[in-house]
Amino acid sequence: MAAKEDYYALLGVGKTATADELKKAYRKKAVQYHPDKNPGNKEAEEMFKKVSEAYDVLSDADKRAAYDRYGHAAFQGGMGGAGGARGAGGGGFHDPFDIFREVFGRQAGGMGGSGGFFDEMFGGGGGGRAQAGRDGADLRYDLEISLEEAARGAEREISFRRAVACDHCHGSGAEPGSKTVTCPTCGGTGQVRRSGGIITFTQVCPTCGGTGQKIEKPCTKCHGEGRVQKTTKLKVNIPAGVDTGSRLRSVGSGEAGVQGGQTGDLYIVLTVREHELFERHGDDLFCEIPIKFTLATLGGSIEVPTLFGKATLKIPAGTQSGTTFRLREKGMPSLRGRRQGDQLVRVHVEVPTSLSGEQRKVLEEFAKLSGDAPSEPASKSFFEKAKKFF
Repeated sequence: MAAKEDYYALLGVGKTATADELKKAYRKKAVQYHPDKNPGNKEAEEMFKKVSEAYDVLSDADKRAAYDRYGHAAFQGGMGGAGGARGAGGGGFHDPFDIFREVFGRQAGGMGGSGGFFDEMFGGGGGGRAQAGRDGADLRYDLEISLEEAARGAEREISFRRAVACDHCHGSGAEPGSKTVTCPTCGGTGQVRRSGGIITFTQVCPTCGGTGQKIEKPCTKCHGEGRVQKTTKLKVNIPAGVDTGSRLRSVGSGEAGVQGGQTGDLYIVLTVREHELFERHGDDLFCEIPIKFTLATLGGSIEVPTLFGKATLKIPAGTQSGTTFRLREKGMPSLRGRRQGDQLVRVHVEVPTSLSGEQRKVLEEFAKLSGDAPSEPASKSFFEKAKKFF
């Protein structure tokens, strides 16, 4: 198996990157590799999964600290799966000894769970039946939304595949009417012991999976698993103010547990599409608009677009091209309860590219009245500074 790529390298940042730098880098990569922008491109889809996994770890302070210290060995599981929803994996920091438990468990022919080599050596596990239930996996769903939806909030319906309790056996894994019997391998203890010289290995029973019981006749629909794959539809409420990388959690919408285990959760990870007019900077929005040179010279008012309708912007007389104005609280709502962001509007003065005879005559008369020579710079102060170059 090929070694996993460095998370920092995947996002294109250094190990000292701040949270804001990580978010900006992830946003750029997510937009670049998003499946909606690269239909049918498996390499782009794989890169999208990788950068999402990298950001999921590095954006969490505890996970990042564990990764910086132990690398990929600090986590178990993976992003796995294809399509809209997939296993979340990398759920947090795990005891480094878990790696050795898994290795020694496999070598001894077991599952590497409780009652393994290190449990015997360091006082864990021991006698008693292993836990029968197994919790269901958390799932991840990547959802792309527009900037308008991020600003106003929205309700979206998503569809994804997940493991749910079998409706034929009601999650028991046994065919209705059949019985469960004591496991012949472990005698009902859920564990087996194997000798390896001077060391005795205690492992989860491979026949019953630690339950101590064996199904007499497995369910014909789920084949004893107790779960089946099913397409689930879910309505998602997106709060106003979310950004790329924001995560929504739907409790109990992950995969069903086994043998009474808890159902996992679904995490919806959001990507906000780039807008054709507005650029987002935190809670503020930025846009550029053209204005007539007569408006810039004489002053007046103009209507400008916002994500919440039109707003009136006052243009003072003598406004220069490149001047930036601020529209208070016309930006993005804040998820943290602070006041709404602002909208910054930079104006560019449009110069006419063609003039009628009458327009030219009027402008020439204006130039004479202003004392403007055809080749003289508009600002005399600039002309004085430029003398030393001639």
